[in-house]
Amino acid sequence: MLSIDPATNTERENYKLLIGSIIPRPIAFVTTSSRDGIVNGAPFSYFSIVSSNPPMISIAIQRKEGIQKDTARNINELKEFVIHIVDEQIVEKVNATAANLPPEQSEIELVNLTQINSTKISVPGIKEAKIRMECILEKSLALGGSDEPGCDLIIGRVVQFHVENDIYENGRINPSGLAAISRLAGQDYAHIGETFSLERPK
Repeated sequence: MLSIDPATNTERENYKLLIGSIIPRPIAFVTTSSRDGIVNGAPFSYFSIVSSNPPMISIAIQRKEGIQKDTARNINELKEFVIHIVDEQIVEKVNATAANLPPEQSEIELVNLTQINSTKISVPGIKEAKIRMECILEKSLALGGSDEPGCDLIIGRVVQFHVENDIYENGRINPSGLAAISRLAGQDYAHIGETFSLERPK
């Protein structure tokens, strides 16, 4: 078995080890608004649950040469954002939003996704997603890097859930109905495949 010291690797080499090892990863499609009212949309696979009491999620948004991405800057300024779970029906459009656009151009408009008003926050979501979560900023941490921070760790508190009726059954989400897509490495994605159950020890 190989034994690798990350301190001897380049950032890119460590990136490849992480994204190739920690799979599959859920994808959050995040909408934010700029101070000028431009709705930004971008996908992130450094995404997970933090807590259920209260419901909180985390997104790690990588910086480029210490410069914050539009999503992180917008969240830190407005303190609101919407998380959407990426599914089979929207994955191609979501992938297209990863293009580098200037801050004054909306990725949502570029790929013809439909904005929908949120219930408790000012940032809109997208109608096409089967699940979306309205979030307020709980905490933002600048982490990593050498001379400048390498990423922004965003922790958001979910203040409203929106779930498509057809996939909500007795308080649970039907995974096959959601048909979430997961991120692998490189240009690879995965569908939810065969599932199995194990009883938890008491």
